[in-house]
Amino acid sequence: MPGRRRRWRGGRAHGGMAVLEPVLLLLLHYGPAHGYGLIERLGEFGLADMDPSVAYRALRSMDERGWIASGWDEDETQGPPRRVYRLTALGNQVLSAYMQDLQQTHRQIGDLVDAYRRHMEDGKGELH
Repeated sequence: MPGRRRRWRGGRAHGGMAVLEPVLLLLLHYGPAHGYGLIERLGEFGLADMDPSVAYRALRSMDERGWIASGWDEDETQGPPRRVYRLTALGNQVLSAYMQDLQQTHRQIGDLVDAYRRHMEDGKGELH
């Protein structure tokens, strides 16, 4: 954009926020889990540096929307009760929709990268 300098953020939209919800939904698709366990597994998806408070806010928001359900696990802890989260039927539908959207985005990114590669191999243009 003329007159504006935009800084590239290395491809991470809002520090991973773009994929946080689908990642949490996928992790819960495997089965119920405590928040701490979910946060520990975020690193598997490149979100190891995610602030835990952001993940807990996302869990609370998804709970309010009915995508997940939560309750207190008083049996399997030696300390205070911990909240356990599970995926709902609606959350499963949302996860499926996210996956369809991400697959389409993946194809579009592949097309863009391929077009760039071909353009660079052609060697035509001012900035080669």
